[in-house]
Amino acid sequence: MNELRIPELFDIDPFPPALRDLWRPWRGGAGEQAPQIRLDIAESDGAYAVKAEIPGVRKEDIDVRIDGNQVTISAEVKQDKEEKKGDRVLRRERRYGYASRSFALDSDVDQAAADAKYANGVLELKLPKKATASAKRLSIS
Repeated sequence: MNELRIPELFDIDPFPPALRDLWRPWRGGAGEQAPQIRLDIAESDGAYAVKAEIPGVRKEDIDVRIDGNQVTISAEVKQDKEEKKGDRVLRRERRYGYASRSFALDSDVDQAAADAKYANGVLELKLPKKATASAKRLSIS
């Protein structure tokens, strides 16, 4: 696995790479991890459109919460894989993980009119902006 290192001016490593690997925790396999939620957010005059890529997750395991202008998307992965040969189980793997992503929008969201769809690993949210109260001029009598 490659590591991105940003060298610093006084970054001197006294250990050669072969010895440096001895202090790293041992990982078996590819090191599968929880899903990462990648977002695309677009804004129009009356609404926000959000596309969130959440691969390998069932729609029942996705939670979307809206609080004013704060939106939180969280997902839980529960995958069981079993390989059988006749009545014998040769291999059984389980993968569990949790991912969450929060972001703030410029305007509050009208929660009653918000809509969510999930298909092919992509969550699409339509988040209408809440109507802002316009300033009213009072006439003085």
